[in-house]
Amino acid sequence: MGLRTRFLFISIVIVLGFLTMTTTQNSLASPDSASRPSISKSAYGKLPNGTPIEAFTLHGSAGATATVITYGATLTNLFVPDRSGKLGDVVLGFDNLQGYLGTNPFFGCTVGRYANRIANGKFNLDGKEYKLFVNNGPNSLHGGKVGFDKHVWSAEPSESAHAQSVKFTYVSPDGEEGYPGKLTVTVTYTLTDTNELKLNYTAVTDKPTVLNLTNHTYFNLAGHGDMLQHILTLHADSYTPVDSTLIPTGKIAPVAGTPLDFSKPTAIGAHIAELPEIGGYDHNLVVNGKPGTLRPVALVSDPSTGRTMEVLTTEPGVQFYSAIHLDGTVAGKNGVKYAKYGAFCLETQHYPDSPNHPAFPSTVLRPGSAFASETIYKFSAK
Repeated sequence: MGLRTRFLFISIVIVLGFLTMTTTQNSLASPDSASRPSISKSAYGKLPNGTPIEAFTLHGSAGATATVITYGATLTNLFVPDRSGKLGDVVLGFDNLQGYLGTNPFFGCTVGRYANRIANGKFNLDGKEYKLFVNNGPNSLHGGKVGFDKHVWSAEPSESAHAQSVKFTYVSPDGEEGYPGKLTVTVTYTLTDTNELKLNYTAVTDKPTVLNLTNHTYFNLAGHGDMLQHILTLHADSYTPVDSTLIPTGKIAPVAGTPLDFSKPTAIGAHIAELPEIGGYDHNLVVNGKPGTLRPVALVSDPSTGRTMEVLTTEPGVQFYSAIHLDGTVAGKNGVKYAKYGAFCLETQHYPDSPNHPAFPSTVLRPGSAFASETIYKFSAK
């Protein structure tokens, strides 16, 4: 073989090798996107004033799906596999829009402008007092009379090689529900091919304001029935004690020796009877680690199905709620009446009543600054 022929042969081998490597890399980079359906968009009914509500279903290559609607930027369905691979819906909610418009204990919605409670419906900011709608005893709860959960959000779906997303946007006008500043908020739901549901929040304002955003999904990893046998671990060594109206006293106390100690895997129902004054769990816990960094919050597993949910967040706290106010009067999906302890919530957020507690992590947002937060619910089965 001559020198020129040898050189040409080697060049061809190199080119073919490069093409083969590139093809292999491309097939490894995006095999999942080819094995899942595209984002599904459908009509979800209309408000009484005729405003249409849309639903978007996100698909993962492993079979998981999540449906979110523009009303309240609400998660309505989340199907994930059990240990045998069978898909089941692990969130409470309704079969249609009318359920979300009626008596609704905040199923699956995005909560704001201030999630949780503000004492006596008022706070001071830069020397000025602001008064809010009182809707929870003497306090303001979850944004007031018409919070973010009762508004229509705009939606922008998108896809990548390993995930599908919907970005919701809502512009809250200055003075809405008593809060200062025009606030532009986004929440992006992303379902990955590894069965992670990611929630990313952003917000900017044109005036100083207070802000606390969360998602209020009610989870039941078995799909239905009480969840008292679910096994819970919380990465929270402390909590914020409250008064009789569930407003923090301002203290930070250890969970050790209390029914809130889930530092080791413990059945949710193991110590729930030790909270007769509340009837169960409705407590803010201080998440271990540095706020603003993504870190573990909780690990929950259901022995009957093998489903496990890991929660991570950048938020400083998490409200652990054991659905103590469900009483069987709310008929949800397939007509099922949701009873007490029929689900649990892990609402990642800032502490309740932070605007009235300067020692708590600040919830003040000012012009020129941007709020950003991330929470991940990661599902598996064993």
